[in-house]
Amino acid sequence: MKILFLNGPNLNLLGQRQPEIYGRTTLADIEGRLREKATQAGVEMDFRQTNIEGELVTWIQEARRKSSVIVINAAAYTHTSIALRDAITAAEVPTIEIHLSNIHAREEFRHQSLIAAVCRGQIAGFGAGSYYLAFDAALLLQAT
Repeated sequence: MKILFLNGPNLNLLGQRQPEIYGRTTLADIEGRLREKATQAGVEMDFRQTNIEGELVTWIQEARRKSSVIVINAAAYTHTSIALRDAITAAEVPTIEIHLSNIHAREEFRHQSLIAAVCRGQIAGFGAGSYYLAFDAALLLQAT
């Protein structure tokens, strides 16, 4: 089993940018903990971040042949990207949408996710814990 974690724009600034919303944990910290969980579970994991929408689309398309589950924090692209939605649909890989903050409790424009309808589920509002919950959810998807 291989889980592909994809991270969108500005997540490279995690831990520095708006810590009152996103927390002080860095993306590297999250990746490190996930790698520990993957080792314990005997799962292969790939973890990537980009600020470029097209790069996310390419990685999702490539996952079709390489990954069992995609976990995506598309960040702002969640609310704007039909291209990501179409790529998730085309890849035919079970996908879990995650967010650090509760997007439904924030600004109105963040309430709509263009990718939610083509994902198996959404986890939001648990800070870095959203990633760890998604890891467990990915294991459950493979068990069924």
